[in-house]
Amino acid sequence: MENNKEHWDKVYGEKPCTETSWYEPMPETSLTFIIESGLEKDAAIIDIGAGDCILVEFLLARGYTNLTVLDISEKAVARAKERLGERAKEIEWIVADASNFKHQKQYDLWHDRATFHFLTSAGQVENYLSNLKQAVKPGGFVILGAFSETGPSKCSGLEIKQYSVMEMQQLFAEGFTTINCRNFDHKTPLGKVQNFTFCSFKKEKNLQ
Repeated sequence: MENNKEHWDKVYGEKPCTETSWYEPMPETSLTFIIESGLEKDAAIIDIGAGDCILVEFLLARGYTNLTVLDISEKAVARAKERLGERAKEIEWIVADASNFKHQKQYDLWHDRATFHFLTSAGQVENYLSNLKQAVKPGGFVILGAFSETGPSKCSGLEIKQYSVMEMQQLFAEGFTTINCRNFDHKTPLGKVQNFTFCSFKKEKNLQ
């Protein structure tokens, strides 16, 4: 949505990554879930709503070679490319709204740490999940993080949608197997604690 694009361009135009509430110096939970998938280093991985933060850097450092980064903000993508320098050429970059972008290929792993909870209308959620389920290869993985039912109700001035573990699992009740679901606390750079629901799922191999 255009207003969201303007919002996030403004956010990334005014704040460095290290001052945003979602910043974490080590994306430990995301990395743990990705490594637990057991995928090869050349597996196709897409990071949804990556902003200009650092998961992709840790994946590059661990030898992953088939990485795609998607964010709605051109400014976020530009800053990430600038920080990565020559290594930015090793990544496919997409500027698009996660709820309606048209994927050109399928992925072995779809990672989204904190974009999904910004989709607050039923139509946005339905479009996002439909796109995700088509974009993930049979036998591929989904790693999804969102504020829990005890987490914040707003982020960056926007309303969000909270998810319990059970609610997250219900979204993938058909065609996916739950691998791991848990809650964890994220401490913001200002010291506030935000509780997340984090889940990983595996798509059944007979699904297209």
